Amino acid sequence: MDIQARAKQIETARIVRENILADSARPGYHFVIPEDIGMPGDPNCAFYAGGRYHLLYLYECRSDKWRLGHMSSIDMVHWHSHPDALIPDETDMGVFSGGAFIDDDGTVYLTYWSLGFADKGKFGGIRIAYSRDYEHHFDKWEKLPGYAVESTELGITKVGDEYRCSADPSNIWKKDGYYYIESGNLPLLNKFRNDPNAPKKYLGDHVSLYRSKDLRSWEYSGEFYTRSDEWTDQSEDHMCSNFLPIPAGKNTGKLSDKYLELFIAHNRGTQYFIGDYDKANDRFLPFTHGRMNYSAPVHFAPEALLTPDNRQVMWGWIQGERANFMDYYWSGVYSIPRSLWMDSDGSLGQGPIDEIRSLRYLPQEGFAGLSGDSCEIEAEFRSGGGFKLRASADDSEYTLVYYDAEAEELIIDASHSDSVDRYLIDWDHRVEHSPLKLADGETLNLDIFIDHSVIEVFANDRQAACMLVFPHAESKGISLIGDEKPISVRGWEIMPSNMY
Repeated sequence: MDIQARAKQIETARIVRENILADSARPGYHFVIPEDIGMPGDPNCAFYAGGRYHLLYLYECRSDKWRLGHMSSIDMVHWHSHPDALIPDETDMGVFSGGAFIDDDGTVYLTYWSLGFADKGKFGGIRIAYSRDYEHHFDKWEKLPGYAVESTELGITKVGDEYRCSADPSNIWKKDGYYYIESGNLPLLNKFRNDPNAPKKYLGDHVSLYRSKDLRSWEYSGEFYTRSDEWTDQSEDHMCSNFLPIPAGKNTGKLSDKYLELFIAHNRGTQYFIGDYDKANDRFLPFTHGRMNYSAPVHFAPEALLTPDNRQVMWGWIQGERANFMDYYWSGVYSIPRSLWMDSDGSLGQGPIDEIRSLRYLPQEGFAGLSGDSCEIEAEFRSGGGFKLRASADDSEYTLVYYDAEAEELIIDASHSDSVDRYLIDWDHRVEHSPLKLADGETLNLDIFIDHSVIEVFANDRQAACMLVFPHAESKGISLIGDEKPISVRGWEIMPSNMY
């Protein structure tokens, strides 16, 4: 490359960086896909190895197609960029979502959905890649030849008269000398959802389970769990599976004997089951179901890992990009890494990871001096209350975060934050109603994170909600709403941690 061509590249890189930095909506400490098209923006294949946390991310590269990018971190807050882990080649038209697993010998394996070459009658399927590149923190990956499960049409495998799932593989786990993966069912559900005579086993959320002795030859092992009309309906699929032991309590350092199954339905967003793992029969027996979206599928495509101190940490893609996102050099933002655990009553506990506190600076009692577009607010109320955030001086735009004690709901109301027609996805409304029942005498504890276009709130270590909003840059006002005054309020400025 000659000097002029190199100088042009450097100038272009600088211009891109400066344009990104000039966008007042780009989050500073919520993970953002660093370049190209983060649509969809699934977090993928998270694992801990060699002293670092590794997180892969799905994005669409303009020069070819779907890729899995790669970042690493020592604290899940500050990130270092790696070469893309998996890219399209002569064996994959595109590389789609999957999971990660570390074997007993330290080899890291990635599962992924290979999109194949449909125009050539090759529909891809589930594939596996691996790396032993500890020296370079997994810069180099190799794809195992062939398919763990080959598709006969996109995301579907027909064997005789039966249909099985072969899309969005889960993380691998190991038991009694066998390796296991789940496969998601959206393509199979779409094939039958409008068929009045469709077998019930092809409707609603189902997953196919596969097992292998050697990670190369896989056999079908049945459905992993039995869906229930009590929890989901037949329009809901099951994709982006994660299956891991759930910690016993918050920051106890101990795993329970129960398991957490994270997944999405494309029409309802992130959901979960807590249940028993019947290892003798290779079946999951859920006893609790819950959702992380109740009004619109804002929180999406969960990805989780276990930390060395036995916390389960999850990321999710926050949906809600601007309709003209291509004009802004970035898209694809993730929720704050969320710690998940099982409370003593068998329900799900959740809250931001402790490491996010390292970004706090300029602490204050109250919120009057906060910048309003990159801060954290902790507040305690006796029963109900909340805040008006990202408010303009004339109150023409704002977002509300509050607890409705009568309805027993945690609410983010972004209906006045900006114009709905600016959004890529035309949801019916932009108000999230998340159920939260306080016990007698229990106070309300809100932990609110404002990060430019992201509003994310955690309540009482058991409920959370998030929303993307795009107010004008100068709309930074914060004020209390409601008649109840808080018991206490503390605030911090938050330091950006994204690379730019």
